[in-house]
Amino acid sequence: MSETEPVQHSAEPHAAGTGGKLNWLRAGVLGANDGIVSTAGIVIGVAAATAEREPIFTAGVAGLAAGAVSMALGEYVSVSTQRDTEKALLDKERDELAEQPQEELEELAAIYEAKGLTAETAWQVATELTENDAFAAHVDAELGIDPDDLTSPWQAAISSAISFTTGAVLPLLAILLTPAHLRIPVTFLVVAAALALAGFISATIGEAHRSRAILRVTVGGIIAMVVTYAIGRLVGGVVV
Repeated sequence: MSETEPVQHSAEPHAAGTGGKLNWLRAGVLGANDGIVSTAGIVIGVAAATAEREPIFTAGVAGLAAGAVSMALGEYVSVSTQRDTEKALLDKERDELAEQPQEELEELAAIYEAKGLTAETAWQVATELTENDAFAAHVDAELGIDPDDLTSPWQAAISSAISFTTGAVLPLLAILLTPAHLRIPVTFLVVAAALALAGFISATIGEAHRSRAILRVTVGGIIAMVVTYAIGRLVGGVVV
């Protein structure tokens, strides 16, 4: 390896697409968890009120479709707002560089000096970066934004819808393919296992604490199913 070749650690996210990856991961994990928990809650609630397969199937499919569309729209609106904000900040920085380049240079030098460089070194770094690409240097140091890697609302929406649907199919199949007297306990087990797996995968990809992530999503899902089961029994008994 030459002395001028930059050293990168394989465990660290140096790639330009890190923001996009994290955005996809966030939308995907949220979609899968919501799909599993919300659909499980719906079908278990209905199954607690009736043993007939048709209303369980109808409620489950309706919940799946509504949830997938809702998640996609929510992600699209949320990420679009974030993207618009990022673009506005970039436009503002571009205008400031054109209107007051000296003040922006001094601001950039001050940023690096605040990070621990001497005033002389900070000024040299700011000057060289500005001469190379002033806009890129300023948006990186001041805003922490990569203009070529802005968040994608379509990516987040599609990822969220697909992951929600994938997660929702699990409890729906579990409760429809199981004999009536085993539907609820089997669905509980399938959902708990699916949530544990989702927590493990998300923690592994995000390099987070695995057991904590698994416990968080699994316990939350079980609580949701217990609540909807109790409501289904209560409402079903009242209606009957």
